Amino acid sequence: MGADDNAVLRRLLDVALAAAGEPRSDRVLRLVVDAARDLVGAHYAAIGVPDGAGGFATFLTAGIDGATWKAIGALPRQHGLLGVLLREPATVMIEDIRTDPRFAGWPSAHPDMAAFLGVPIAAGGEILAELYLTDRADGSSFTIEDRRLVETLAAHAALALANAQRVERTRELAVAQERTRLARDLHDSVTQTLFGLTLTAESATHLAEGVDPRLATQIGRLRTLAAAARDDMRILIETLRPVDVDHEGLGEALRKRVDLVGRVHDVAVTVEISGDPQLPPAVARELFYVANEALTNALQHAQAARIEITLSERDDRIALCVADDGRGFDLGATERSSRRLGLTSMRERAEAVGGTLVIRTAPGAGTRVCAEVTRG
Repeated sequence: MGADDNAVLRRLLDVALAAAGEPRSDRVLRLVVDAARDLVGAHYAAIGVPDGAGGFATFLTAGIDGATWKAIGALPRQHGLLGVLLREPATVMIEDIRTDPRFAGWPSAHPDMAAFLGVPIAAGGEILAELYLTDRADGSSFTIEDRRLVETLAAHAALALANAQRVERTRELAVAQERTRLARDLHDSVTQTLFGLTLTAESATHLAEGVDPRLATQIGRLRTLAAAARDDMRILIETLRPVDVDHEGLGEALRKRVDLVGRVHDVAVTVEISGDPQLPPAVARELFYVANEALTNALQHAQAARIEITLSERDDRIALCVADDGRGFDLGATERSSRRLGLTSMRERAEAVGGTLVIRTAPGAGTRVCAEVTRG
């Protein structure tokens, strides 16, 4: 074994040890994709985590600059050779990917590539991710040694990724339990105290009206502040209560959210779901965020008497809309002067999953926020 071989093995060992000690799956993925590219001298590398619905929940690249990646556009779908590796979990090594009958092409801004090496990262019969390498820097094809080296890296990566995912699930469960406990304690103590303070201030206002108008005015302000604090506490409690969109699905998560809102707000909030909209978890999470942001805006700022949430499907499109009959606002002026309503964030989240966001509103005309995505 030569000096170069020893250096490669040391590099592989260092990566394996670093990945094994990493508690975050996104960092494991970044370590692995960078190491794979480095170990075999590839020009480009990518690692994708399947979302179970024809797309990728995560897709990281190495060797592609930010401007090119932005120009390429949406995340790749599981078609062509990318899909083959997920349906048939075995290493694929091709001298020129463009000549393979399974090759499905790439977007116009995508770099041209030839030599291809794809290796699955699997544990317990489940594909956790896929490694894709293209074009060695020296222009040669990938070798059997390259293949074995990346397969060894993939085996270590599978263990590290499975461990990181377990750590993340444990951490998420602990956070959810703590949030639930805090929400319960706040509801049982602080909210009830604020409610009592509001009633007391209201009674004191009536008693003071015939005695000292100035005192009545101050007590009235106290009552207003107490009521505002109570409403803020309700919103905080709603925020603390976790909703598991990944396991419950978007429709059920929306129903639970609306049920909770109905118990703490004097606003009629309804949800209507038509068809059976099935979405990848990553898309469902982003849409739930959009719905929650729009709903919070309506509750806090719109002075609405009624809010309607609809989730519907038509052909290959799924639409989520939140509409209220509140006071509305000047959309153009708000987008230019303020991020308070989270309009930019909602639009970015919709676009991140290949969707669109349309907001229709005007002063005195209510607000309608609609996000639409293509079914995977």
